[in-house]
Amino acid sequence: MLNFLFGLFSHDLAIDLGTSNTLVYVKGKGIAVREPSVVARHKKTKKILAVGSEAKKMLGKTPLQIIAFRPLKDGVIADFDATEAMLRHYINIVHERPNSYIPSVPRPKVVIGIPSGVTEVERRAVQDAALSAGARLAYLIEEPMAAALGANLPIEKPSGSMIVDIGGGTTEIAVISLGGIVINKSLRIAGDEFDESIAHYVRLKHSLLIGLPSAESAKIAIGSAYPVASDKHIVVRGRDLENGLPKSIKISGNEIREAMSPVVNKIIEVINETVEEIPPELIGDVLEQGITLAGGGALIAGIDRAIAESIKMPVWLAEDPLTCVVKGAAKLLENQSLLNQLRVTGGLK
Repeated sequence: MLNFLFGLFSHDLAIDLGTSNTLVYVKGKGIAVREPSVVARHKKTKKILAVGSEAKKMLGKTPLQIIAFRPLKDGVIADFDATEAMLRHYINIVHERPNSYIPSVPRPKVVIGIPSGVTEVERRAVQDAALSAGARLAYLIEEPMAAALGANLPIEKPSGSMIVDIGGGTTEIAVISLGGIVINKSLRIAGDEFDESIAHYVRLKHSLLIGLPSAESAKIAIGSAYPVASDKHIVVRGRDLENGLPKSIKISGNEIREAMSPVVNKIIEVINETVEEIPPELIGDVLEQGITLAGGGALIAGIDRAIAESIKMPVWLAEDPLTCVVKGAAKLLENQSLLNQLRVTGGLK
């Protein structure tokens, strides 16, 4: 009864709980939170000191008694308490009532996107974290299905639609027809591996140790998956491995592309494996409609062209790839029958 009453004063939420970023969509209002999935915590007291952008600024810069970290790894929960605290923080943010004297006790219904390749234990951990953070009901939807919904693919029609969602922790590849996933592969190689490959390359080739935030900045600024006409450059700073002193170097877009190429090739390899497994009845549809790219990795310059050239199929970027999963989950908030049909598990309280 209390959950029902609290629910009357709560906003239902769709959440893309990503390894790199968390997005929260408030029913009837739109995306209200778009923050890094980072938490800063005191090592001894375990007190949460910062969440999101403020915590990300602390990565690699904290004193010994404080640690800033990502509570999710490869799309799944690595630190339950920190994930719960992060979810509670964002749930409370969207329910703030600055002009009200009545304390807010949010008990929203939430729909959360999860990787398709997670175990039952990992699924349950996400659901438990949401419920512990204040949700009265917690539904889970597989990310490729949510991304396809958010990209406005005709998932309920008797035709094959192919989605590739390149996130921070996982790459989700799926073929969907009649509201169900026909084939899916979940690859724990994605945006984070691009950053790690860049840092590794700079360390080996230039004897310079750089942090992952610097590698990520280089990826965003000049990274590409396909040769470009004009090569750009960026200055990166780190520690010289030969003498231990600070050092700055200029690296080119061609070098960044070379560093990222093993990760790009692995993603293309798994996409190709998925295409080879498409049933004959659906392959014609997929060849005609092509592959839709979603997720932050879809924004890497030329990755659509690299995939298309290798797979010999049309490849399209979804509109606003970063928000496809949360927008797809949001559609389920508006349509209970669709939620009942497509959810992985849910309704626990």
